[in-house]
Amino acid sequence: MESRWFDRHDSARPSSALRAPSPEGEGKRTTRLDDMSEQKSLLVELGTEELPVKALPGLAQAFFDGVITALEKRGIGFERGDAKPLYTPRRLAVLLPAVDVEQPEQKSEVLGPYLNIALDANGAPTKALEGFAAKAGIDWTALERTTDGKGERFVHRAVKPGAKTADLLADIVREALAGMPIPKPMRWGAHEYAFARPVHWLVLLLGKDVVPAQVLGVTSDRMSRGHRFEHDKPVWINDPGDYVMALQGAKVLVDPDARRARIVAEVEKAAAQAGGSARITDDNLEQVVCLTEWPAAVLCSFESAFLAVPQEALIETMEINQKFFPVLSDGGKLTEHFIGIANIESQNVDEVRKGYERVIRPRFSDAKFFFDEDLKQGLVSMGNGLKTVTYQAKLGSVADKVARVAALAETIAAQVGADPAQARRAAELAKNDLQSRMVNEFPELQGIAGRHYALAAGEPKEIALAIDEAYQPRFAGDDIALSPLGKVLAIAERLDTLAGGFAAGLKPTGNKDPFALRRNALGLARTVIESGFGINLLNLLVEQTKRVYKNVFRVELDAARAKNPDRFEVADEPSPDAILAKANDLYDFILDRLRGYYADKGVPAAHFNAVAELKPASLYDFDTRLDAIGTFATLQEAEALAAANKRIGNILKKADIAIPHAVDRALLTDPAESALAEAVEAVLGETDEALHHHDYVTVLNHLARLRPQVDAFFDSVMVNADDPAVRANRLALLKRLADRFRAVAAIEHLST
Repeated sequence: MESRWFDRHDSARPSSALRAPSPEGEGKRTTRLDDMSEQKSLLVELGTEELPVKALPGLAQAFFDGVITALEKRGIGFERGDAKPLYTPRRLAVLLPAVDVEQPEQKSEVLGPYLNIALDANGAPTKALEGFAAKAGIDWTALERTTDGKGERFVHRAVKPGAKTADLLADIVREALAGMPIPKPMRWGAHEYAFARPVHWLVLLLGKDVVPAQVLGVTSDRMSRGHRFEHDKPVWINDPGDYVMALQGAKVLVDPDARRARIVAEVEKAAAQAGGSARITDDNLEQVVCLTEWPAAVLCSFESAFLAVPQEALIETMEINQKFFPVLSDGGKLTEHFIGIANIESQNVDEVRKGYERVIRPRFSDAKFFFDEDLKQGLVSMGNGLKTVTYQAKLGSVADKVARVAALAETIAAQVGADPAQARRAAELAKNDLQSRMVNEFPELQGIAGRHYALAAGEPKEIALAIDEAYQPRFAGDDIALSPLGKVLAIAERLDTLAGGFAAGLKPTGNKDPFALRRNALGLARTVIESGFGINLLNLLVEQTKRVYKNVFRVELDAARAKNPDRFEVADEPSPDAILAKANDLYDFILDRLRGYYADKGVPAAHFNAVAELKPASLYDFDTRLDAIGTFATLQEAEALAAANKRIGNILKKADIAIPHAVDRALLTDPAESALAEAVEAVLGETDEALHHHDYVTVLNHLARLRPQVDAFFDSVMVNADDPAVRANRLALLKRLADRFRAVAAIEHLST
């Protein structure tokens, strides 16, 4: 039987339906179903031991969303207002300004058997009807009837009173907690409860009333907790509306936005006192927000001798290891000052300062030692050890990869107007810093350390910068390399990584991508496109795939010999066709990364598909065609011509005769086909030069003018004429038109 529950005010609307947003302003949201229902504010606070820093915002959002969803699921109306997740390292809270104190009355409707099954020939109830009535708890004569598309049937309708919200809140909280993303929940005590961290208190208030509940082993009350050191005692919460201010009085800023604003203000003030500006990254700021309840800035300093170390290493130590904020000069250089954030307003700030300075000094001393020792060794000699470092089992050592990248960089440089000799030199040095003590301690400094060591060794600035920029973009949203040499090196490095990964059978599957081939593919494509390099990527992929397979073949051969020195068998080297197929597979993989890249830029999928079908060998040319398609799509003629092109394509696919390359004017018998032939030949002549110069906008603008002739042709001309010669001639005319369109893109994808 079918069963449904409805709001008593609207039998056609489920009880979880949302009321329209309040006109008072955005952000005011309600699921209130009964406007006459009494409402009270709601507070749920779960007190815990210190929660994981990086997971805290997500946990808070999940808890907030879980409570909201559970209320909606039960049809309990509420006004959200500007409510948001509230949290500190020791608590998760949900505060809503108005929640219905009870569910609305609901109607249930359970559909029963149809009349032909429910009643016998004499109109008496059958066992099916009696069973349905018994299950409903009433006599069958009290049942109502309804009609649907299949006929008349019995139905049981009843009104169910709404439950009190207070009676449902315990389950709502449990449900919200159960839905939170906690991969490894902790257990504590002798019970079976589990959560991200042990739970110590629960505040559950509906208005001024405590809602009785047992959740994760704790009993609800109105007593929150203040700052662990500044106010280590319970905090009475009289009403949910008092919550934020009551905790503020207990030295807890429960609103993360308030803590964030306080941290930024204090850090900027302290930096100004030091005569500089603070480096405040989003990630570092967010972690400090999640580490504190009552943040206070402390201005600190270190010995200026440490500034001889690459500032990136010092900044890395301060931000990643200690969550400090470096102070920079007006020119963006690191100064000897930094700012720590204490989770307490200390009465003895000097001792706090000494502690922060003491904890950072050993790390700085290590960095200086590593840097000094690396300078003694020199960047060139660091490269000697790369021969003993395996890059990948089938792809040889890191030194093998360096040799491949150097040859490729030299080739690319010659094509884009960079210095081939410098490109080779930069590539030969680019991986040497992997053997440095500095990078061993600070892996994030790959390339950055190499730049410093290259400059110290007297290498040209262009080469030193390229060693650093070869890693750009380092992360999503990062800029590509700025210098021509850096762009060349970034392209060569990623191209070899991709070709090697595919040759070694490391193509990503599912979530597995150990060599970050997806990220490398997007970085390669972005660098080529945003640099405006018109290189033939497909040719480069083929050539690099050949180079990589030489490594793979050699390794397999050596392995076979080692296994059986006297007799071994090894597969032949891949054929040119196999290498081309692998390169094409890799090219498709890169295009697939570009799909998301352009989608983020607002490019319609149909536009992307129109160009991708042609697989332009140059990604910059791909981008140029895409821009032209975007312009063409705005023309009035675009839709009709796209549809006509689609029709032409279908006609040509079904052609069962050979199509001539040229149109025979003597066979043009219809005025409409003569007009189209004349117009097509004129456009071909007008667009040859534009096509040669990749001026695709001009090409498509000229083709757009053919719409009247194309429309007239399809209105009056039968393409598949009985005369084979006439039919072939008309197919040739359509093919010449379609070929010119496809010289830019497969515009049929624009047809809806």
